[in-house]
Amino acid sequence: MDLRPVRDYFTALQARIVAALETLEGAPFAADRWERAEGGGGNTCYLEEGGLFERAGVAFSHVSGSKLPPSASATRPQLAGRRYEAMGLSLVLHPRNPYCPSVHLNVRFISSGSAWWFGGGMDLTPYYGFEEDARHFHATCKRALEPFGADRHARYKRWCDEYFFLKHRDEPRGVGGIFFDDLAEPDFDSCFALLRSVGDHFITAYTPILERRRATPFGERERAFQAYRRGRYVEFNLVYDRGTLFGLQSRGRTESILMSLPPRVEWRYDWKPAPGSPEEKLYTDFLVPRDWAD
Repeated sequence: MDLRPVRDYFTALQARIVAALETLEGAPFAADRWERAEGGGGNTCYLEEGGLFERAGVAFSHVSGSKLPPSASATRPQLAGRRYEAMGLSLVLHPRNPYCPSVHLNVRFISSGSAWWFGGGMDLTPYYGFEEDARHFHATCKRALEPFGADRHARYKRWCDEYFFLKHRDEPRGVGGIFFDDLAEPDFDSCFALLRSVGDHFITAYTPILERRRATPFGERERAFQAYRRGRYVEFNLVYDRGTLFGLQSRGRTESILMSLPPRVEWRYDWKPAPGSPEEKLYTDFLVPRDWAD
């Protein structure tokens, strides 16, 4: 199997997204090119302490190894201990303004022996919710999947809601989006086309939201709530996230793996938002299952 088209797509998507984000920020991203002793490496493009982005990272990696990590072989026991190759693009953006939501995108490909599969998705994590933003993001996700079957968006939206859920908190991380894994049917070309459509729709899904909210005034109250809710982001990524576990288990570049974590986070003991407050509205109106695209 010739994997060059997959690698070329991931690196081109990285360049395209970084260019769009640099235009929004008005400053360049730094690049950290790294190599891995066991095989492969990557390129992490990042920005910290920007005017728009408090932290932003767009990372490409292409690694290989002698034993498929447990996070990938848990559902494929027949592949445990076998050689593997994995590549993908992962990004997390944490804007400074609490009215701008954080966002995550991942598109990936893994192969081991004769087995291969694609996975990925994108999801939105607001701190102060706006229906217009949630509907736009989900509608764009739906458009990305429309060419691949009438029921595809509903399945991947539901999968996202179930995946990005903090069981120990009994609440979702954000308003969701789409998520898929183990995509290997009906054939390679069809699966690759679906993955490309998801990646190609990211800029359209997210940047209009940033442009609408980036100038919204905010103060310490909003920043404090943003830091509190970012704690949920940290909890999910360190406890549940398959990508984080895969990266650490495969001995990837730790700095690149943990770039998803926000730079300023707070935890408070048994804190509850005031009744009727904008902070409570996030819980009552947005951190609940909804069909935003309909």
